[in-house]
Amino acid sequence: MTVYMLKLIYIVIDGMADRPLEELNGLTPLEYASTPNLDGLAKRGVTGLMYTVEKGVAPESDVAVMSILGYDPRRYHTGRGPLEAIGAGIEMKDGDLALRCNFATVGGDWELIDRRVGRSLTSEEAAELGSAINKEVKLESHPADFVFKTTIGHRAVLVIKGRGIKLSADITNTDPAYVKLEGMGIASVKPERMVKRCEPLKDTPEAKAAAELVNEFTVKSRELLEKHPINVKRVEEGKLKANIVLMRDAGDKTPKLFNLNEKYGLRFACLADMPVERGIAKLAGMEVIPIPPPTGDLKNDYGFRVERLLEVLPHFDAFYIHIKGPDEPGHDGDARRKAEVISLVDEEFMAPLLSSVKLSETVICVTADHATPCSLKAHSDDPVPILIAGGGVEEDEVQTFSERSCALGKLGLLEKGVELMPILVKAVKAGLT
Repeated sequence: MTVYMLKLIYIVIDGMADRPLEELNGLTPLEYASTPNLDGLAKRGVTGLMYTVEKGVAPESDVAVMSILGYDPRRYHTGRGPLEAIGAGIEMKDGDLALRCNFATVGGDWELIDRRVGRSLTSEEAAELGSAINKEVKLESHPADFVFKTTIGHRAVLVIKGRGIKLSADITNTDPAYVKLEGMGIASVKPERMVKRCEPLKDTPEAKAAAELVNEFTVKSRELLEKHPINVKRVEEGKLKANIVLMRDAGDKTPKLFNLNEKYGLRFACLADMPVERGIAKLAGMEVIPIPPPTGDLKNDYGFRVERLLEVLPHFDAFYIHIKGPDEPGHDGDARRKAEVISLVDEEFMAPLLSSVKLSETVICVTADHATPCSLKAHSDDPVPILIAGGGVEEDEVQTFSERSCALGKLGLLEKGVELMPILVKAVKAGLT
């Protein structure tokens, strides 16, 4: 008996899916983009659409990624905060409170001017602001300490550790752009332009203490940030101040995920930039491949990541690759820039990858974690396109990779994201004879 194991390369392009836009002559950014390599894969594979969680849920990336890796978020998700903390290397135990954070810009009356400081805050500036917060802010409403860690650009994570008390994640967000639905973070349909006060969702001492500590941290860190030299300098340069920390998606325990390697009999590795995806990968039992933070030069960043993938390709059976890029212009409503970024993914990542692997020995899946329609400037519940090619996968009639063309594919419409991983594993193990 001959045993022949195919490789799996599972590529998720963040926020790639969209809606037709008048400014693009009725095309989506994916349709408008130049994608000869993705189109070539679509011709050689099978395609379809997928709700990455389920219809009616406009997911954040953490919920969507868990789902498309095969974990039902309603069963396994415990909040984005713990995933961010684990991905950023912060230890937490059950009863600690972890939250995803953004540096943001507010006016004097708590009116939200920009949720991301105009995307102009550098990681170095953020790190200096974060250092000041850790040194100077003291929590006094309840006996507690905290760790505030900046990650990439305006992003950060906060873990509050009660001294002799446990804290509950049953609290609301201060970030108005996201709300909780059955414990999952989802995009708000019509977000307010005011920073929200954190409120307990349950009448328990643990929830009340958590909300009070979050509000205390918000006020005290804002007082510090307003007068910090980094922000004084930014104002002098005509830039927005990073004068508040928005918080969302609290969690008070780490999720207990099954081990992907054990469940599917494959050795999994992950290449991802952001702490949340890296945190999920660690909990899922994947080997997280070290890569430096993004430089902002997408051409070089994509090229480096495909080189890194090819370096480690012989050592693992399955690879989860999370590619950033299209989501940000989607949030900014910049359709042409989104199309440009998708074109760069195709040229700088997909082209060298496809020239270096044999489809007879590899199953490649390409999809998105969610749609980020430029018309909404937010995530939506729109289904995303999927293509699966290589190995023994049978071709369908679809000739291009887009939302509309994949709707005609043989995979049809997957109603839930958890349906995809078993399909991919089956395709890989079809190589076993």
